Amino acid sequence: MPSKARQAFTGNSGDITRLLKIHRDIGGDGAGQRYGLEVLNKSAVVLVTAFWEAYCEDLAAEAVEAIVVSAPSAGKLSKHIRKIVAEELKKEKHDLSVWSLADDGWRKVLHERLGRLREERNWNMMSPTSAKIDKLFEESIGLPRVSSGWYWAGMSANQARKKLDRFVALRGDIAHRGMAARSCKKTHVTDYFEFIKRIIGKTGDRVNKHVKDATGSGLW
Repeated sequence: MPSKARQAFTGNSGDITRLLKIHRDIGGDGAGQRYGLEVLNKSAVVLVTAFWEAYCEDLAAEAVEAIVVSAPSAGKLSKHIRKIVAEELKKEKHDLSVWSLADDGWRKVLHERLGRLREERNWNMMSPTSAKIDKLFEESIGLPRVSSGWYWAGMSANQARKKLDRFVALRGDIAHRGMAARSCKKTHVTDYFEFIKRIIGKTGDRVNKHVKDATGSGLW
């Protein structure tokens, strides 16, 4: 069974499918630009970006929850996340903050930490670029550069990062300028939608492995 985050994305994706169907019903399947329908394409690009953002947020929360509940000890956490948490606690004004990690205290610390990260992010993640997604998973579960797994035949991880960032920039143009500086065609929507589904699969695989390394069992 897929992660809860993936199930939510799949459910949300019905809206994209419906927009594409409306476009087809009104404009047909023929080649060429259909004037007056660009608003549907713009709406779909905004929704795909929002659903991608929600997926990453949900997956990070799901992974933290699994680690908090199932990791046998703090020693099973990645060295990276232990270092991040230790550095944060050193900045606390209370001299005894580090003792909050004693025994099973680290579980509560990780859980509360995710809540703070979400508040801080509510956010800039209106622009879920590759760099921000990398930062999300690094800070929440200690998984460095999740985007390094975004590759497949004909697509390198670096190309995937740049492609995501171009689509997120298009979403920004639409949201902040109304009439986007660049035209938005149906082919942009279908390409973006399929691309996001690919990197969601790659992201889920990397996060699942990270959770399995920490807990002995994955998210699915």
